[in-house]
Amino acid sequence: MNTRIISFAVAALLSTTPLHSAMANTDDTGADVLRLALPAAAWGMTQYLNDDSGAKQFYYSFATTIASTYALKSAIHKNRPDGSDNDAFPSGHTAMAFQGAAFLQRRYGWQYGAPAYALASYVGYSRVNNDHHDSQDVLAGALIGIAASFYFAEPFYGVQVTPTAGLNGVGIKFRSTW
Repeated sequence: MNTRIISFAVAALLSTTPLHSAMANTDDTGADVLRLALPAAAWGMTQYLNDDSGAKQFYYSFATTIASTYALKSAIHKNRPDGSDNDAFPSGHTAMAFQGAAFLQRRYGWQYGAPAYALASYVGYSRVNNDHHDSQDVLAGALIGIAASFYFAEPFYGVQVTPTAGLNGVGIKFRSTW
């Protein structure tokens, strides 16, 4: 499929999610912007590096994050702490933000992932702080975004360090992609 068509489709999808009005508080506005900016930065990195394989991995990761999040929201119907609606679980803002952050870290390394994870964490914090979610909603959203990126994204170059956890314990896996 033509990369420009896919790029346009992703841009269109990201633009369909409206930001809050000017009356929203600063935390809400920051979270609204970052939930779009982090995936956009991840996608932008694939374009900047002319990384067609990474772009394809991003599309799969992003689509999986969105589909999983909204499938769970429509199946669970958990009320928000502020009582505004029943779409609290999982946090879509957090899922999108952590998908972008995890993609950057997994594909391009910690030099991009660490600041992105810090910004994604702010998104999660602000969603709890403003009573849109509780910590379980935010944790579930973060895990969805991270899992999708780790499933689809492969390291681009260099040495990739990946934390591991399983029935046999925890550890660190090193992988050279030279």
